Amino acid sequence: MFTFQHEVKYYECDRMGVTHHSNYVRFMEEARVAYLDQLGYGFDKIEAEGVFSPVVAIQCSYKSPTTFKDIIDIEVAISKVSEMKFDFTYTMRVGQKTVCTAQSTHCFIENGRPVAISRRLPELYNKLF
Repeated sequence: MFTFQHEVKYYECDRMGVTHHSNYVRFMEEARVAYLDQLGYGFDKIEAEGVFSPVVAIQCSYKSPTTFKDIIDIEVAISKVSEMKFDFTYTMRVGQKTVCTAQSTHCFIENGRPVAISRRLPELYNKLF
């Protein structure tokens, strides 16, 4: 598990002063990118190998609103890894209060076709466990 912090920006809030729901997907991406960087195999390294990892599914459950200047602690972890895809889970908190839980699923492709990451990038595959 890895924890990433995001401070809510003014432009991320709607007219009611609440963080717009679409921004949580961006927060997930920020946390996911930082997590893979911390593992030493970030998206820049993966893509330099010619492999891409698009999102194929996202699920979010909003628990409580956040507002401008809130610091969101985003706990991100890899919950499932297979030959062709992997899942991340996210728990977002402000203080002790959970504000959002989420999951994203990603596949691996090379030249537009699915690729088995265990064979194509075994170093990454081993780091995902």
